[in-house]
Amino acid sequence: MTTDIAPAPAPLAAPIERPRIFSGIQPSGAPHIGNDLGAIRNYVKLQFEYEAIYCIVDYHALTSLHDPERLRRQTREMAAALLALGLDPERCTLFVQSHRPEHTELAWLLMTVTPVSWLERTPTYKEKKQNQPDDINHGLLTYPVLQAADIVIYKASLVPVGKDQAAHLELSREIVRAFNNRYGDTFPEPTAVHTEAPIVLGTDGVRKMSKSIGNTIEIFAPEAEIKKQIMSMVTDTKRILRTDPGRPEVCNVCQLHRSFGDDYEEIWEGERTARTGCVDTKRLLLERVLAHYAEARERYRELMADPARIDRVLEEGAERIRPIAEATMAEVREKMGLR
Repeated sequence: MTTDIAPAPAPLAAPIERPRIFSGIQPSGAPHIGNDLGAIRNYVKLQFEYEAIYCIVDYHALTSLHDPERLRRQTREMAAALLALGLDPERCTLFVQSHRPEHTELAWLLMTVTPVSWLERTPTYKEKKQNQPDDINHGLLTYPVLQAADIVIYKASLVPVGKDQAAHLELSREIVRAFNNRYGDTFPEPTAVHTEAPIVLGTDGVRKMSKSIGNTIEIFAPEAEIKKQIMSMVTDTKRILRTDPGRPEVCNVCQLHRSFGDDYEEIWEGERTARTGCVDTKRLLLERVLAHYAEARERYRELMADPARIDRVLEEGAERIRPIAEATMAEVREKMGLR
């Protein structure tokens, strides 16, 4: 009598390691529409494609924000907003920069291979000097070195940036090359993951949407405030009368409709033929913005009502990446002759 023996099960395939991606975001409080369209939507998408690490960079914020309570509040607001807009702690790591102080130790060590001239030539340093001439602190100058440390401490090989920001990553690559040349191959040179993020103009229709100049459309503000922001938007300045044909290509309201509906070309045609007026188009944008963010606004309210829940997500994120940060620092100290 023979006994059939079932074949041994095939060994499980080894999990496919996804490339590691890193990005930091300033704790500027709850984000506006420009933040979402320009970065956060991509963060949400990329968490499904990469091993994604996202950091709220409160150390960086200290170069211009010196109010402790405001910094703490805005850090929590940004975390709540990121979670409300779709970041999933099960799919990505979200943490606060200062919760992993290894960042600042590595930044100091990287400063020792970074010529001052590299930092003085950066456009962001020149811009920050103009924006806050009475507070040109050392952190403004060394900001890019800490930025490089943020990325390479996790040996992230990829950084999501818009194509207009790719040059900002080059200094991090130069710092990595300088370190590797002096101490041996240690860090991968981070490369850009180009995203098709639009540059979102503010309510003035001229400058990029920014809280610092007050031309934003808030996501989590009361509806009355959002209505005021949208209905005050500058449109086509050459369209004086309701019966005048519009130019949707230069109308900021028309441009924003691209992000909140597939029928934007039909809306544009209404403006172009004067079938609709600017007020009509603004009202429709308001309706769609409120509808699009309705669920996120509710999640945000729930999270802000439970700050311990937000803090727990951030603490767990910092703890999850502790082994990576500690291993990198052990390697760096060994190569540099420390400890």
